[in-house]
Amino acid sequence: MPANKNAMTRYMILDELLSNRYHDYSLDDLTEEVSRRLSELYSDTKGVVRRTIEKDIDYIENEGPFMAEIERKWVPCVNSHGKTSQKKCLRYKEPGFSIFKKELSDDEKYLLREALSLLGQFDGLPNLEALEQLRQSLQMPDKSCYNPIISFTKNPLENSNLLGELFTVISQRQVVELHYHTFAAPDDDRHIIFHPYLLKEYNRRWFVIGAADSDGKILNFSLDRIDKIVPLTTHNYKDPSEDLLEHFEDIIGVTYLDESPIYQIIFWANDKEKDYIKTKPIHESQRNLTGENEERLRIENPCLKGGSFFRIDCKYNYELIRELTSFGNGVIVLTPSKIREEIIKRVKDLAVSYNC
Repeated sequence: MPANKNAMTRYMILDELLSNRYHDYSLDDLTEEVSRRLSELYSDTKGVVRRTIEKDIDYIENEGPFMAEIERKWVPCVNSHGKTSQKKCLRYKEPGFSIFKKELSDDEKYLLREALSLLGQFDGLPNLEALEQLRQSLQMPDKSCYNPIISFTKNPLENSNLLGELFTVISQRQVVELHYHTFAAPDDDRHIIFHPYLLKEYNRRWFVIGAADSDGKILNFSLDRIDKIVPLTTHNYKDPSEDLLEHFEDIIGVTYLDESPIYQIIFWANDKEKDYIKTKPIHESQRNLTGENEERLRIENPCLKGGSFFRIDCKYNYELIRELTSFGNGVIVLTPSKIREEIIKRVKDLAVSYNC
């Protein structure tokens, strides 16, 4: 066994890579990935060389206590010049094999069963039958009766496997060729090389958020407009350059307009809507304006009787206008003029449509 303080860490990283059925790793790929992860864990490391990884794999396969069966196979790949070639990749022969596999405790089994039951409520997740079998195998005699305690409103998809397929490629950090269409041209097959990062639900519709391979721009695609996804196992996955949860903090919904500033939006809600809006904020930044701020607003807007004043800070997009107009005359936007004018236009267009 190599007398190296990083040896066990390397074995753990290699174990994860060799058990991965969603990526094809050559010896050079394994060397590069182990070096990258070691540098993240230990700032003073200089990485590893190919010969070290060769010895580690030989130890895992032939010399150590593990005696793992590792298979080699040739897979097609595309180089930086766009030419197709083949490379020899390595992985464990038996799916699910790990040199570090251990028995779960009763508490771990119970928590895992609960998580699997919750996960199973989403249609289209991969290997649902296998997940259900695993959940049943984790059943304990004193907890044999199980009823779900959380229910989600679901929007059925025509292609019900999409959610599961995207869940898998994101969790396995796979690049995909994403085929999609627009509502305006449903028969026009479009495609893009895409790095998927996040599945986001908004208003009973699922979206996948990720980056275009060509320029790294963050894009979103509604799952009901995706026709198929093709995993590209030999493409290098690029992690997001920003925190995507923070990316969506300043908007309602999923439409992110780079050119829009963050507006301070002041609005009034009547007595019928105010408590609903207090308990279900329109945006995470929402604040109830009271004290001097409320007094000033009541003086400036004497026609608004009762109710409450609120403030949200977010970017302009279609979802913002739709949300604010959904309350009808129960919500009146006071400032800024940009948002107020957009709502007035929406209301006028609606009146014209009804007067046809």
